[in-house]
Amino acid sequence: MVKILGGAAVALIILLSMSAYTVDERDKALLFSLGEFKRADITPGLHFKFPLVNNVIKFDARILTLDARPERFLTIEKKNVTVDFFVKWRIQDGAQYYRATRGQERNAQSRLSQIIKDGLRNEFAKRTIQQAVSGERQEIMSSINETSKQLASELGIEVVDVRISQIDLPDEVSGSVYDRMRAERARIAKELRAEGQEAAERIRATADRKRSVILAEAYKQAQTVRGEGDALAADTYAKAYTKDPEFYSFYRSMESYRRAFRGKDDLMVLEPDSEFFKYFKDPLAGEASRGAGVPQFSTGSLPPPPAPPVLRQ
Repeated sequence: MVKILGGAAVALIILLSMSAYTVDERDKALLFSLGEFKRADITPGLHFKFPLVNNVIKFDARILTLDARPERFLTIEKKNVTVDFFVKWRIQDGAQYYRATRGQERNAQSRLSQIIKDGLRNEFAKRTIQQAVSGERQEIMSSINETSKQLASELGIEVVDVRISQIDLPDEVSGSVYDRMRAERARIAKELRAEGQEAAERIRATADRKRSVILAEAYKQAQTVRGEGDALAADTYAKAYTKDPEFYSFYRSMESYRRAFRGKDDLMVLEPDSEFFKYFKDPLAGEASRGAGVPQFSTGSLPPPPAPPVLRQ
């Protein structure tokens, strides 16, 4: 009797262990009855099932990583590029995921990898190597994310993110691409130099024009001032001459003597009766011809003239 009770207790424990199951918060669980799908909305915690009738399949509900092998794609120029990418994904609909992949993660990654590769192939086929490598990588990833999310939802999968980690050029393509990029940079540099030279010439022409205008204005002002000075000097001389012509003639002659006889060895060849020696011969020349009505002046108020040099004829 004891053995029977002990056997029954063991059988009950085994039955209970086969009937109870737990669902972790990091998992998704599906309940089947005799191989037919019954439930997918099983919450985390302790649950029970009918042994030998029900079975439970669990899937990892955390974000998983698909790190695919680098793949070659053709650009619009029919040149190959090697692309290395990875995908972050997780199971969104357990029932749909099971029906599409039979619950095999390897099957899911294979189908998801094919979706991403097809999307990348279409994106690179619309772009040149330079656009794909340097300018439009972010646009490619954005487009792939949008497309892959729609297609992966049919597998019960949510694509969290698609990232292109590296784009390499094959050896046979690298040289020509680098030469083309170098030529493009040289062309841009040439255009910038030409624009700079044009700007420099424009600035230089503007500066030359302003310089010419400033010099012309300065010359005009100088000539105006010089003309006004000459007019004032001429007017002063005219007034002085009309006030006392004889004294003016005498003063100018003295100035001429001072400028003409500066050195001891000065030599001038002139006729003795020349008008230049008028005041050498007679300091009071012209006194008699001035008339009684003309005021007289004395030469004593003037400094004595220098001794006349010996003239050689």
